[in-house]
Amino acid sequence: MDIKLYHCHGARSMRPLWTLEEMGLDYELITMPFPPRYLQREYLEINPLGTVPCMNDGDVHMTESAGISQYFVDTYGPTPLGLTPGDPEYGAYLNWLHRSDATLTFPQTLVLRYTRLEPEEKRNPQVAADYRKWFLARMRCVEDALSDREFLCAGRFTIADICIAYAIHLANSLDIEEVHTPNVAAYWQRIIQRPAYQRAAEL
Repeated sequence: MDIKLYHCHGARSMRPLWTLEEMGLDYELITMPFPPRYLQREYLEINPLGTVPCMNDGDVHMTESAGISQYFVDTYGPTPLGLTPGDPEYGAYLNWLHRSDATLTFPQTLVLRYTRLEPEEKRNPQVAADYRKWFLARMRCVEDALSDREFLCAGRFTIADICIAYAIHLANSLDIEEVHTPNVAAYWQRIIQRPAYQRAAEL
């Protein structure tokens, strides 16, 4: 077994963990308290950034959740979870993968930080409220995309859905109930029926 994934419950490491479960690949999971850079400081020797996830596969070392999911489908495929450059919706697929973190998860991390992670005296309700609105405004692209389809691209479930759906999962944990606009709410119900999602959420 070469794949080793460092994970915290509920963190962005859920994306590659969910991908592994969907693909049925063998892996070793190391689960740590969050944030590990403070609560498991020896982790900094493995990933000096102190962030999760971190994935090792032989000589390959990666720390970006969507990138790790793409690595799995490209390296261990072919799999319906991935698209290739010849697919008509390949550009949309890549756009969703990158949008999942740069546009959607980023503002959520600031909500998390300034409502829960910082000491009480350093919390900032205004920053949290501003970035909550930012996240919800950007989730409109997901609501719109799902108006005529069950999944985000190629007419099937892919890692684009894993990466975007994690943002909904995180919103739920942050009590951002407004994320469940009509199309997103129906999409979420489809997502949570997937056994691999359920296993990853439990792990």
